[in-house]
Amino acid sequence: MNDTPGRNSPGPSPSEERPPAAPEEPTPADQASGTGEDARSSQWAPEQPPAGQWSTPSAVPPQTRRTTRERARSNPGPQRPDPQGWGPQAAARGGWGNWTPPAQAPQPGVIPLRPLGVGEIIDAAIRTVRVQWRTALGISFALAVGTQAVATVVTGLWFRNTPDLQSLADSETVSPRQLLDAIGRSLGGVGIAWAIGLIGSIIATGMLMVMVSHAILGRTTSIGEAWRSARPQLGRLCGLLVLLPLMVCAVLTVGLALGLLVAAAGAESAGAALALLGGLGSVAAGVWLWIRYSLAVPALMLEKQGVVASMRRSAKLVRGAWWRVFGVQLLAVALTFVVSMIAQMPMGVVESIVSGGSDSDVTSWPTLIVAGIGAVISSTLAFPVTAAVTALLYTDQRIRRESLDLELVRAASAGK
Repeated sequence: MNDTPGRNSPGPSPSEERPPAAPEEPTPADQASGTGEDARSSQWAPEQPPAGQWSTPSAVPPQTRRTTRERARSNPGPQRPDPQGWGPQAAARGGWGNWTPPAQAPQPGVIPLRPLGVGEIIDAAIRTVRVQWRTALGISFALAVGTQAVATVVTGLWFRNTPDLQSLADSETVSPRQLLDAIGRSLGGVGIAWAIGLIGSIIATGMLMVMVSHAILGRTTSIGEAWRSARPQLGRLCGLLVLLPLMVCAVLTVGLALGLLVAAAGAESAGAALALLGGLGSVAAGVWLWIRYSLAVPALMLEKQGVVASMRRSAKLVRGAWWRVFGVQLLAVALTFVVSMIAQMPMGVVESIVSGGSDSDVTSWPTLIVAGIGAVISSTLAFPVTAAVTALLYTDQRIRRESLDLELVRAASAGK
């Protein structure tokens, strides 16, 4: 009978008694080929830990292996779900493994401060316009009325003495000189109207970007506060919003130039084919540039960057996520287009009544005024949505790339 507490040391016989603290004698190498127990004991490393420093395991009843029938008898059957559901209450009662739900992202404003989905961006843009509708619609309506009024007056005065291009094209006695003059005057009027509208969109975009950035932090913005915040950057914003369309126009011109030159040389069919291929390629390149630099405006307004620096910033944020940014921007364009068409339907009916159902006098003052009112309505609804989507997409990309959510949490806490 062995009275030594703890485990027995490995040896040739379990009946041999050994002193509890006496170290074992090393087994000679010539005895390693003895019994099986001796062979197993010779595989231990020569340097063993000293005796008395390793505690023995507590007495645990031996685990017996149960048969399938015994396990089936001990199983009470399928567990019924907790009638009070799975959630914090179940965790507080010591439920299923004390599971607790993951912590929710903080949401001081219109979005939770975490990476957003596509639907969340569109929904947050609409929510921003709905929550701060006075500021959003006030800014866009004031600028749309001002710019559209000037554009309507310029269009009415510019095209009043300009012959209609369609009538000149149908005439057989028109000279090339008259046709070129009419084209030049038409392009000049369109360019002036476009420049006036661009100025309004620049101011509206700058002010709305400030409003959306404050809405993310849960703050409201007045029209005066938005103007004071956006005014220092309007010059740079004007340069940016003129440079980007010029880049796209230059790409389109280069794509069409070769085909037009070949057609002018006499090979009209080959020139038309080249112009078609070049046009498709230039359109694809223009869309790529538009998406690549689509986040330059919020970078310029919110980070106080320069024109070139904001374009580089946008390219960095879009890199690796071009298709995602393209999808969100395309959804925003489709949404604003549908809303604008619905808003302009009544004005289209009024315009057809005013013009008598004829397109012969599209430059008359009543027709231009009705068309201008429809443009004001569509611009008032489109400006806030597109600006909000762009600002939220910029914020989402920075949260994904640069952990902007941590800075926003601190800014929201400091503001409160």
